[in-house]
Amino acid sequence: QVQLVESGGGSVQPGGSLRLSCAASGRIFNMYTMRWYRQASGKQRELVAAISSGGSTNYGDSVKGRFTISRDNAKNTMYLQMNSLKPEDTAVYYCNAECRTVDARYLEVWGQGTLVTVSS
Repeated sequence: QVQLVESGGGSVQPGGSLRLSCAASGRIFNMYTMRWYRQASGKQRELVAAISSGGSTNYGDSVKGRFTISRDNAKNTMYLQMNSLKPEDTAVYYCNAECRTVDARYLEVWGQGTLVTVSS
């Protein structure tokens, strides 16, 4: 099985920065596209950013110019650098990954979520 472990969430003031990490572990043969989602209280889950295995990226309109997604394939780890944070960025952030296991199973895996709170 494959697990995603997220870290880096916390509380920050408006204008501040945080970097989230998502580390994949388990019987991984290949990692494909990885994504960050977020869900604010009372709202639908929203795609924040995505990155392909080759490094191509896409961002949600609300975070363009402020957030940067990256990955280290050797470490099976994805990152989200969040700058110029706003109160409306407050949400639980979830890591998502497509992967192929050593025994050739295709999995879509979710992390447990990490809370980001932006407030004065």
